[in-house]
Amino acid sequence: MDIRLKRWGLMGLALSFTATAMAQTTTNPYGIEALWTTSDWVAKAVLMILAIMSMGSWYILITKFLDQRKIAAYTQEAVEKFWSAGTVAQGTEALNAESPYRFIAAAGLAATEKHSGLMGHIPLADWISMSISRSVDRVNREMQGGLSFLATVGSVSPFVGLFGTVWGIYHALTAIGISGQASIDKVAGPVGEALIMTAIGLAVAVPAVLAYNWLITRNKDIMDDVRSFGSDLHAVLLGSTKN
Repeated sequence: MDIRLKRWGLMGLALSFTATAMAQTTTNPYGIEALWTTSDWVAKAVLMILAIMSMGSWYILITKFLDQRKIAAYTQEAVEKFWSAGTVAQGTEALNAESPYRFIAAAGLAATEKHSGLMGHIPLADWISMSISRSVDRVNREMQGGLSFLATVGSVSPFVGLFGTVWGIYHALTAIGISGQASIDKVAGPVGEALIMTAIGLAVAVPAVLAYNWLITRNKDIMDDVRSFGSDLHAVLLGSTKN
């Protein structure tokens, strides 16, 4: 019975400690919540812009990573199915409909079949090479999509946060000047809240820059495989047309 009472007493103490901590957290006069409630529309707009930048960066990071994983699987599929086929047409049909390798192979195959009219004045080898290069460039553009947003966020968000800090310090000093009280307890709170803007700006910029560099490196490796596929396809198509 005494053990149970001790357990209930410890549990009650823990609950009371947790409630006290939560109360202190929710009533923190120098936190982000206080910054949002006491700031004007300019500071709130800065916070919302930084929030949108952060969410957009993480969305692009996740979606581009998933796309890169999918293309890596398509690369393995092309190695296993395309080059073991009897003809280019059979190899193209064996690939997934969403595969960039199928898109490139279809473009090269179409170049051998549609070489008439004004296009007939272009040598067949050059025409095939041009068609494959255009399809590879299109794949590259799609792979680069969204990365400019990451670069923009990485370079701009620290300055957005700095603008919010300058704006917050200006209003804090104005309020202090009006009240006529410049003690440390009056200055530390408003200035500290303003500096949170800079911290948020850096917290948004650092993941964006890291994600941009990481995705660029992975894109380079993927595009090396895609260009190698295009070069090999060009040689195969030339060999098949000569025969």
